[in-house]
Amino acid sequence: MATNSEAEMSPAEVDAFLSRHETGVLSLARDETPYAIPISYGFDTESRDAFLRLVSTPNSEKREFLRSSPKARIVVYEEDGDRYGSVVGVGTLHRVDLDKLTPETIAQYGETRRPLFEIWADGKSDLDIDLYRFTPDRLTGRIVTVDREDA
Repeated sequence: MATNSEAEMSPAEVDAFLSRHETGVLSLARDETPYAIPISYGFDTESRDAFLRLVSTPNSEKREFLRSSPKARIVVYEEDGDRYGSVVGVGTLHRVDLDKLTPETIAQYGETRRPLFEIWADGKSDLDIDLYRFTPDRLTGRIVTVDREDA
């Protein structure tokens, strides 16, 4: 497979890409230890923030990373035939205080879809569900078209 063309996305293309998708990967880093999980998100084109509902158990590895105010990245990608696209956001993940929710903020989380599956070793009563806002310092996107060679 050879790359036929490669192009950076404009900010408007990045926003459109993030708006039409609802899942990606959230990567967190603490010291030199990485942690990555699949996520569902909603995206606001005005603020360019992503809104996430993260579920964990009280003593989980995810909860430990979230408590440490880690560096964060969100990666969203797609494949459509010979065309590949991806957006990477680098920024800060903020836990949202439930007492400070506004109707506008709640509407953003309404755009966040639930995962189509749930696999939990613990019962639902043992799960913590927290709301987060990902504020990007940088959003970049790239589209790559490849020539597929038949074997």
